[in-house]
Amino acid sequence: MESKIDASENRSRTVNALKAHLSLNVRNLEQSIWFYRKMLGIEPSKVRTSYAKFDVQNPPLNLALNEVPVTGNGALSHLGIQVGSTEDVLAMKQKWNDAGLSTHDEMQTNCCYAVSDKTWVHDPDGNEWEAFVVLEDNLAESSACCGVGEETSAVPLIQIS
Repeated sequence: MESKIDASENRSRTVNALKAHLSLNVRNLEQSIWFYRKMLGIEPSKVRTSYAKFDVQNPPLNLALNEVPVTGNGALSHLGIQVGSTEDVLAMKQKWNDAGLSTHDEMQTNCCYAVSDKTWVHDPDGNEWEAFVVLEDNLAESSACCGVGEETSAVPLIQIS
């Protein structure tokens, strides 16, 4: 069946995107659900065998977790939530600490050609999440950026019983 909208209309059409979708492979679904409940402060909207979905409203995100045999960390560098102020970074840190998650701060850090304030958590699979605010952007290029070329650790900072 052919669409009644021709190709030229499709090219000029503005798409109304609802939210980003992120699907993570996880080693242990139960541990990951525990972590993301704490990190996001919400319950999953769907849980099935080897699958969970979090329908996050702020920031808009469809987060899916797929339990599969995972080896290594793959090509993912890290994930983040950009907020509006250092106060928001500190509020996220407090929220995560209150939920029992360990955080690591980087304040006034020069990374990715910007000066930022950040707080970090690690999920059970070693994926790093940051809440950050950009304080100064478009800095000159330097010899290293955000650990590029350096050995980084992906050991989770949380203990799950």
